[in-house]
Amino acid sequence: MSSQTPIKTNYNLPKPTAAYLPSDKNSPLYANRELYDGIIKTDKNGERELVEKFIIPIRSGKAWKVPKGYICRIITIEGPQVADLNIWNFNNPRERMWAARTRQLQSAHVSIYDRLWSNLPYLRPLCTIIGDSLQSRGQDEWGGRLHDLLGTRCDPYVDTLLSGDSIDFHCHSNLTRSILPYGLNEFDVHDVLNVFQLTGLNENDQYFMESCPAKKGDYFEFFAETDLLCALSTCPGGDLSTWGWSENDDDMIACCRPLGIEVYKITNEKALENWSESKPVNYKGLHGLKEPVFKK
Repeated sequence: MSSQTPIKTNYNLPKPTAAYLPSDKNSPLYANRELYDGIIKTDKNGERELVEKFIIPIRSGKAWKVPKGYICRIITIEGPQVADLNIWNFNNPRERMWAARTRQLQSAHVSIYDRLWSNLPYLRPLCTIIGDSLQSRGQDEWGGRLHDLLGTRCDPYVDTLLSGDSIDFHCHSNLTRSILPYGLNEFDVHDVLNVFQLTGLNENDQYFMESCPAKKGDYFEFFAETDLLCALSTCPGGDLSTWGWSENDDDMIACCRPLGIEVYKITNEKALENWSESKPVNYKGLHGLKEPVFKK
């Protein structure tokens, strides 16, 4: 239980507004609805070409490229399953998804038209979410929402800390193995987007997870704003209906399911005629430095 003294609030004051608000409607925080609606419609209009398709088995991970201007879809091919997503700039993996800033610029749980932003000194949208079959679910009775940036990946270090067990198929480990063929390693794994995961904060401001509500065939889809390297882990907790710290447990394994990945090229050039690759923020300062910092 929290020992903090409750903060007294003047309920006659207006509710606080978001801290990070754009200066105008043309801000890159706002996805151009007309543009992205046109990109979304390429699905129903048959204006997409499937260029890659594969399955990620249970308790494993895989990395793959999504070229700029292409679409990636994550699918619950057999039923509910949560997944941990990492994203990098394919051509410069020092640039990667920044979960904390995305929480501030967009929201703690993301859906259609939200954008996933990169770390400093780049700070640009790496992708824009354009499909979410679970979007209409909204908030449940506990305040839980889907596709969260609140928590991060499960890992063998916290498992060993809390349970004394050493499990090699946590999301951190799955992501680590998946990116080795691309010249990356454990230090490149970063805070994730928990796709299909239902989470929130309880009355003590503590992170909670609920069972995944996805059904067979549900999907989450994003549009690449630059060349991306993506990696996804099928969480060893499966649909989280029996979550605990004993991942070798038969009940836990029974609620694990594979996920499908599809990558599409847009064949209707008109859908992209007003789109251009995202660019890093044009800050050219030196953080207040006026002279070289290294002196003898």
